[in-house]
Amino acid sequence: MALNEAWGPMASGRLFLRAPTATDLDALHQIQADPLTQRVKPGPVSRQASLELLQSWQLHWQRWGYGCWAMSLGAEAGDELLGFGGLMWQSVDGRQSLCLKLWLHPRAWGLGYATEMGQQALTQAFQELHAAAVLALVRPTDLPTRRTLERLGMRLKGALADLPGQAPSLLFEMTPAHLAHLAQSRSQAQPAPSATVSTFGALSA
Repeated sequence: MALNEAWGPMASGRLFLRAPTATDLDALHQIQADPLTQRVKPGPVSRQASLELLQSWQLHWQRWGYGCWAMSLGAEAGDELLGFGGLMWQSVDGRQSLCLKLWLHPRAWGLGYATEMGQQALTQAFQELHAAAVLALVRPTDLPTRRTLERLGMRLKGALADLPGQAPSLLFEMTPAHLAHLAQSRSQAQPAPSATVSTFGALSA
């Protein structure tokens, strides 16, 4: 399938989002091997493991026309990669589900970039893909990602023993109905947003 123009390359808030390329391998490996990343998202740190992950993202784009974005602040800011994130189909408890993914360099934590990416991904999941739900699996140790999911308004559904010998992952969910409820609640609590403000309003902080 050809890349879907609705999914990039594009600007979204402060971010520039595009499909990942082979030239992103060094950046991905740096993120995965960083000691802070390993503290919250432990896993393989070899360059081969990073290559296999990157290739899986590229194959997803080729099949579906969308997937994990490479995120930067754009050419005016030097186009340095902040990380990767977006939507991927994966098996969750034996069922193929659309899931929100996030790999952000520790230097970019706490600045709202992950929330901005998540806002864009969720909006397009429901507006472009008409998804029934978006899930997210997060390791119990991965507090930065968990906080991002909570800021996005995703609800904790429970836990899933998805990795043998490790503590269960936490399972979060967003549905169109819940997103609409969040948008209504915010519109009642705040002045009406201008046409250029996203559905998520002030959540990008």
